[in-house]
Amino acid sequence: MTENFHGHMLDVLIPPKIIILLILHVLPVPLETRFPADAPQGSLWPLPQKVQTSEASFKLSGSTFAIVDAKRSSAGPSCALLQDAYTSAFTPQLFVSTDELTVDQPHAVLKAPKVWGALHGLETFSQLLYEDEYGAKIINATSISDFPRFAHRGILLDTSRHFLPISTILANLEVMAMNKINVFHWHIVDDTSFPYQSRTFPQLSQKGAYHPYTHVYTPTDVKMVIEFARLRGIRVIPEFDTPGHTQSWGKGQLDLLTPCFSSTKPSGTFGPVNPILNTTYQFMTQFFKEVSTVFPDAYVHLGGDEVDFTCWKSNPDVQNFMDQQGFGQDYKKLESFYIQRLLDIVTTTQKGYMIWQEVFDNGVKLKPDTVVHVWMGGKYNEEMSNVTAAGYTTILSSPWYLDYISYGQDWQKYYKVEPLNFKGTDEQKKLVIGGEACLWGEYVDGTNLTPRLWPRASAVAERLWSAMNVTDLSDAFQRLSAHRCRMVERGIPAEPLFSSYCPSEYKHL
Repeated sequence: MTENFHGHMLDVLIPPKIIILLILHVLPVPLETRFPADAPQGSLWPLPQKVQTSEASFKLSGSTFAIVDAKRSSAGPSCALLQDAYTSAFTPQLFVSTDELTVDQPHAVLKAPKVWGALHGLETFSQLLYEDEYGAKIINATSISDFPRFAHRGILLDTSRHFLPISTILANLEVMAMNKINVFHWHIVDDTSFPYQSRTFPQLSQKGAYHPYTHVYTPTDVKMVIEFARLRGIRVIPEFDTPGHTQSWGKGQLDLLTPCFSSTKPSGTFGPVNPILNTTYQFMTQFFKEVSTVFPDAYVHLGGDEVDFTCWKSNPDVQNFMDQQGFGQDYKKLESFYIQRLLDIVTTTQKGYMIWQEVFDNGVKLKPDTVVHVWMGGKYNEEMSNVTAAGYTTILSSPWYLDYISYGQDWQKYYKVEPLNFKGTDEQKKLVIGGEACLWGEYVDGTNLTPRLWPRASAVAERLWSAMNVTDLSDAFQRLSAHRCRMVERGIPAEPLFSSYCPSEYKHL
């Protein structure tokens, strides 16, 4: 199982083969008391690649249930991440897919080549458990072989339009792991606020956050999110989007943004990052050097989308610079000039970078390992074809913008998407490493983010994990309804798919 690309640093520390024994000490359940209609093979989410379930079922003995490392396992007490998972498993915060999972008496055996697969396997095991009418834990004899279809399975959360409390972020990381999402794309700053507290430039959040003390993410907060995510097999990829979407940056960093002009006089407003000043690049060098040390992932998202050229066009100094560079009136060339210098700066930090599709569309020279993020609607299959034809690794978000809401079961349209449904060779399609569901923050904060995100994002999670032919909407509805109830039982306010009920309804804390 390949669980990441250029991902977690722990990969070099984890032995190549992990075998876990789940000591069940089970009792066979008499045939007449079995409840096959309630058996959880119909509620696994995302659906594993291969599942074989027998009607033979067993009752777990809670007093003797244990999770241990098998003698032939390369894991052991030294793997603290797994040890923590063993003690945390089967609590309401269960976070834990798998290469192989076999359930039979008296043991269930979980085999995985890496720790991340072991964590996913524990989650799958938990989903196999169900209760009889007396509340006893039941599990059917089951054999599962599993792996994700795509390596990059992400969710974007926006913490600028509305500040998200740390508790909300952590709670959703739990749910991401439960749905086998392995990337948290943290769109941490934007025009409206700059909540990231920089050690190098503290004035950015001091002046740019909604509130300099209550609505910021301190270095301790950021470290907590990264570690909390890592323990659940989730990468944290930060996004610092420039040269557009930077109004909040300018409040704390003077001369960073371009002064706009009305006729021949400054209007008092500002546009994108000023691309003609050396001080801009000096600032970016220092800032991204800090970012590269704070966020351990091998990639940083640099944005580059939706740059409004109006202010640049109004500024006489920018116009003179355009003439000097021979750009004429093609402001895409000026944007490319800025992006190119930024990419060179980030390259010196030994980080790879992701960019929104406009950077590719505008012809910026990109490193071969650049990840191009396709987000614009309409002809996104054509864009996927163009990006992969140019040889770039690609992730898809266009059809998975969860901030668009509508009446009815919109999870179905997310579920129906086929990421590889574009014209291209097999080699091109191998460049698509996955996708992300995006929940932009204009209309969500801590009060409503979780129910708006789940279980709608679960539909995207299965599309990115399960086999290409897993497309039956009726079957998906039954499993997703059960999965939604599982989330509710674990304290997650996931919204209903349609008229229904859960055996354990949500209890607001």
